[in-house]
Amino acid sequence: MDDATDLPPDDGRPLRRGWTTGACATAAAKAAFEALVTGIFPDPVEIVLPKGERPSFALAVAERGADFARAGIVKDAGDDPDVTHGALIMSRVRRLGAGAGVVFKAGEGVGTVTMPGLPLPPGEPAINPAPRAMMRQAIAEVAAAVGVAGDVEIEVSIRGGAELALRTWNPRLGIVGGLSVLGTTGVVVPYSCSAWIHSIHRGVDVARAVGYAHLGAAVGATSEKTLKALYGLPDTALIDMGDFAGGLLKYLRTHPVPKLTIAGGFAKMSKLAAGALDLHSGRSQVDKSFLAALAAERGADPDLVERISVAPTGLAALRLGGAGLGDAVAEKARATALAALRGAEVEVEILAVDREGRLIGRAG
Repeated sequence: MDDATDLPPDDGRPLRRGWTTGACATAAAKAAFEALVTGIFPDPVEIVLPKGERPSFALAVAERGADFARAGIVKDAGDDPDVTHGALIMSRVRRLGAGAGVVFKAGEGVGTVTMPGLPLPPGEPAINPAPRAMMRQAIAEVAAAVGVAGDVEIEVSIRGGAELALRTWNPRLGIVGGLSVLGTTGVVVPYSCSAWIHSIHRGVDVARAVGYAHLGAAVGATSEKTLKALYGLPDTALIDMGDFAGGLLKYLRTHPVPKLTIAGGFAKMSKLAAGALDLHSGRSQVDKSFLAALAAERGADPDLVERISVAPTGLAALRLGGAGLGDAVAEKARATALAALRGAEVEVEILAVDREGRLIGRAG
């Protein structure tokens, strides 16, 4: 996490879609259950996704024991920079007594929910509702075809999941011990903004459920470090907002918190000040003319205003404009945030920092 994010490389080819962890776990569970009741692993194994697609998955693991069967699939996330791309997703299935239904268990590398605010209550395996529904459907399909009961325990594990989870939001969401089994459609859309915004929303949900009165949202690691040093907020009260200021502010309209502090580099905050809610370098630019106008409002002489207007970068404009320009940007950024909140009862503060994390602008 840093104060700049990258767009996918543009080499002219279409980006390849991939499959979610939930889709892989579902395919593994279906293959394992079929092997458990018939003695034969289907390879490849086909599943039905929520939108009707029917992908097939090759098995990397196929193992039967006295009362269980286990199958594993190597996740292919396509061209998305997913931390679980290439991970081995395994489902171990064993039969339960009549009427037990489908029971889910967290195996190695799959986390457990420990905090309120998520779609699952504390104590549950971090296997989200949509993947659970897909697995239930897959088990029911096999059970109906073979003529057996579909009462089973499905233990999902992800090789190396505990280590991979440290590179995700899970620790901040109170999911301990590993990764979440995710995916609402079963499909990974390369470089999808929706996945990041979904994580922002879940971070807000957890913070609200815990009862935090102050939420911090940072563009990147440098600004988050400044935010933590200033307020000492716990990690679960911090949101990795990235470039998605709009995704956060629009959600807070209907899910407010008493106080929000947004922290980011001067260039990102100048984009927010100018009215941009998507702060990515590929989707919004630093407007030096806007910065020059702010300097003029603060009483800068015409020569300085002109030099700011033709500055090569936002940082260069800041060096010319000084602390006054930093505060002016923070004030305008706060006005943009308040406008996006549309009257929601959220106290907003803006922190603008330089590349070393020093505070160079503040408002609110």
